[in-house]
Amino acid sequence: MPTFTTNQWVVLFLVLLLGWLLGLISRSGSAKWRRAYEAERDARIEENREHAAALETANARVAELERARPVTAPTVAPVAAPVATAATLDLTRDDLGRIRGIGAPGEKRLNEVGVYRYADLANLSSANETALEEKLGADPGYIDQEKWREQAALLADGKIDEHRATYG
Repeated sequence: MPTFTTNQWVVLFLVLLLGWLLGLISRSGSAKWRRAYEAERDARIEENREHAAALETANARVAELERARPVTAPTVAPVAAPVATAATLDLTRDDLGRIRGIGAPGEKRLNEVGVYRYADLANLSSANETALEEKLGADPGYIDQEKWREQAALLADGKIDEHRATYG
């Protein structure tokens, strides 16, 4: 069994004494922090109560205004939408995704702005081309660079093989 020397006993005693003193010091500071924490917690609880009261007041005011609002009847009868007939309804759309530089996402965006047929693209004027590029968010000159009008003209004329050979 090992025996301690006097110096080892003194060092052990000093370490224990130092630990005890540090524990006392840290406990006295914790009361200060605890009081600060409790004060902050109480302030937030009070703030939440005030917010809930303001919200309740606002909801009561909204309910009061809704009760006081006069009920109005529609003054104009709704008009029925015109009925489409076989002569006025044309559901044919060209596959604009075949044109290089458009693809499926581009076709969807073109349809959203009202372009459905090859002829719509083939007959674009310069001003309409610029406006279409702006609507699609394309770079200026993109339609001319990708030759959409030329491709659309070939496809509109049914020259699919020539389009494939020229534009891939």
